[in-house]
Amino acid sequence: MNSRYEASIKLSVAPMMDWTDVHCRQFHRLLAPDARLYTEMVHANAVIHGDRTRLLAMTPEQAPLALQLGGSEPALLAQAARIAADHGFDEINLNCGCPSDRVQAGRFGACLMREPALVADCVSAMAAASDVPVTVKCRLGVDDDDDYAAFASFVDGVVAAGASMVVVHARNAWLQGLSPKENREVPPLRYDWAYRLKRERPALPVVLNGGIATEEVALAQLDEVDGVMLGRAAYHDPYVLHGIDAALAGTARAPRADLLRALRPYTEARLAEGVALKHIVRHVLGLFHGQPGGRLFRQVLSEGAHRPGAGWELVEQALAATDRAPTAREVA
Repeated sequence: MNSRYEASIKLSVAPMMDWTDVHCRQFHRLLAPDARLYTEMVHANAVIHGDRTRLLAMTPEQAPLALQLGGSEPALLAQAARIAADHGFDEINLNCGCPSDRVQAGRFGACLMREPALVADCVSAMAAASDVPVTVKCRLGVDDDDDYAAFASFVDGVVAAGASMVVVHARNAWLQGLSPKENREVPPLRYDWAYRLKRERPALPVVLNGGIATEEVALAQLDEVDGVMLGRAAYHDPYVLHGIDAALAGTARAPRADLLRALRPYTEARLAEGVALKHIVRHVLGLFHGQPGGRLFRQVLSEGAHRPGAGWELVEQALAATDRAPTAREVA
């Protein structure tokens, strides 16, 4: 296992459907040079039979990078894990936390927490097929589960099967009655279960996920667990991600505009390949969240990026809009 991968455990960005694509990850890597990045969840069948050029897209800069797999058939997951390892991913993560109806219908995601023996078989097959770490992302339980011992037993089973780390989204998943969005907000957070898991299993790497939205909260968790995983906060307010990474590295924060301009070479290379600007800049809209000019920044990009031929000059126009915005003191 490479040292950069091991060091990246302290901070990671969660796999998020429709968001953490190759363009998003390129931006997040500039914000957080030392963080571990995750792909969107990809079903094992898609890895085996789908367009790997698109589904497994990455750049060398994005390492350390993990592929999150969905599925519940050990043989298929093993085949997908082998492909992922050959493709250059640094970790393969099994999704045992997504509560969506579509995922449940496919018998994977959070509903797998009700089938710990099957999950262990999946992990064992993946670990045997791959020479990179296999990990599991899970919830505390499903529906009205309220048994720490059952949660801990689930974790012990996947670790015995070969999982090298667990990412704990520290709330239950409700399989009926709540939308995926509500599942991220309504079930109460119970960080204490993750803390206890780490105390009782000090050799097990434990990463905490769920409700971590500020630098202060993120850094405080590292007294109890090995790492924190940011989800929506890293996307909607990406400068928070940069702040946490800089704090962990002991370096100064870079100006927002400098971080965005560092994305220019990548953006122009993709534009030259025929990628539309809108597919890239949709991931940077939150960079000036809460800042003077943030709304103008989003407006310029949102309204202009879909136009044919839009290029980097539009990004510069958006940045210029933040310079023209009045400060709070000037407004007062």
